Amino acid sequence: MTEIERKFLVSSNDFKEEASKKTLFIQAYLNTDPERTIRIRITDDKAFMTIKGKSSENGLSRFEWEKEIPLAEAKELLKICEPGKIEKYRYHINHGDHVYEVDEFLEDNHGLVLAEVELEHEEEEFKKPEWLGKEVTGNLDYYNSNLISNPYKNWK
Repeated sequence: MTEIERKFLVSSNDFKEEASKKTLFIQAYLNTDPERTIRIRITDDKAFMTIKGKSSENGLSRFEWEKEIPLAEAKELLKICEPGKIEKYRYHINHGDHVYEVDEFLEDNHGLVLAEVELEHEEEEFKKPEWLGKEVTGNLDYYNSNLISNPYKNWK
């Protein structure tokens, strides 16, 4: 139940040519305490509740628990999430032995594109695609829970 991932900015739209799947995500948070977040996410006709713990000091790993919940219940829970929601397209890209998930944010976070790669252990080697930019692992500004209260449009 420990998630280990590295997060990067994306330097070009070339990733779209390699994508095997594109899905719209709508998500919001019931709790954004730095010690734990509780997220509701809807994708297509499925919904999930996810609890994430505090990140490790280097930002590479943290506790994650996820469970599928009924879509109707997720829609009701979204109504009580504050202060708002995040909408984004997620692309899946196979590269080397890993799958990159690239999030292209919409609405108040339009223009922000992030890539994540999940790893088995913190020192695991992985091939970096050409479109991968600066690493932002552990930078709290890029956490989805923080993008709600401080959206990308306000950074400029």
